[in-house]
Amino acid sequence: MQNAEAFEQFLVLSGLQSITVQGYLGSAKRFTRVVGENPSEADVNKFVYNLYTSTYSYSHKTNTVLAIEKYMAFLGRPMQLGRQKKPKRIVKDTLTEAEVTKLIFNCKNVREKAIVALLAYSGIRNSELCNLKVKDVDLGKNQLTINQGKGLKDGKCEISPECTKILLEYLNTYEYGPRLPDDYLFTTLRKNNQYHTGDLRKLIHVLGKRAKIERRIWPHLIRHSLSVNLLMRGANIFLIQKQMRHTLIETTFTYLNSIVIGLRNDYEKYAPSYL
Repeated sequence: MQNAEAFEQFLVLSGLQSITVQGYLGSAKRFTRVVGENPSEADVNKFVYNLYTSTYSYSHKTNTVLAIEKYMAFLGRPMQLGRQKKPKRIVKDTLTEAEVTKLIFNCKNVREKAIVALLAYSGIRNSELCNLKVKDVDLGKNQLTINQGKGLKDGKCEISPECTKILLEYLNTYEYGPRLPDDYLFTTLRKNNQYHTGDLRKLIHVLGKRAKIERRIWPHLIRHSLSVNLLMRGANIFLIQKQMRHTLIETTFTYLNSIVIGLRNDYEKYAPSYL
């Protein structure tokens, strides 16, 4: 894609976040590899038709179409493309408390343990964890401050005393010396650079294999798992909305469907055998 730099500048000047810019840029590169860098309206429509009739996820389809609209606006030929109806989502294959425990106990060092414990107890998002600084962790209050999280919103979420204890151990044994308040909480091992979302995904994938969990594990699944496990322990939906920092309560209600699945599994386990 020869005009990638100019398109990236266009996206930044549109006011989009860095993570969104990179996502749209990647989608536009895949789009132009198929239709060329100066596609006709017919080319766009054919591409979107093939996309919408594919087996890709709803979010992939929607984000790709948004990127195409931005790209066409960048070319000076804006197009308004249709949207598929959003399917009702059920959160499946979340981790049980025992499986999260296996992840933590299969960490090889306190740094890995601190990362997993923070994901598991706070429900923090991938990029939010990578952006955390030492000053954002209030060890006295067992609380995190999230600066410019999803939607550029600030917020707070709770962590358990057990998680705080692990973070204290991590900070006291940090190999690069004492951490300053404005230092990133987690950094790379070789060059002490800011930890990247890709690094986190790789770590969780490796830990899932190490813990012998027989399905794919990724950071956001641990966030989903906290919501479901809180519900299973009797937490009310408003507490979970606050902890997850959901703007809409409807988002939090998604997890109720997962509980129904869990209850069904429990019922089948204990149901009497009459026949």
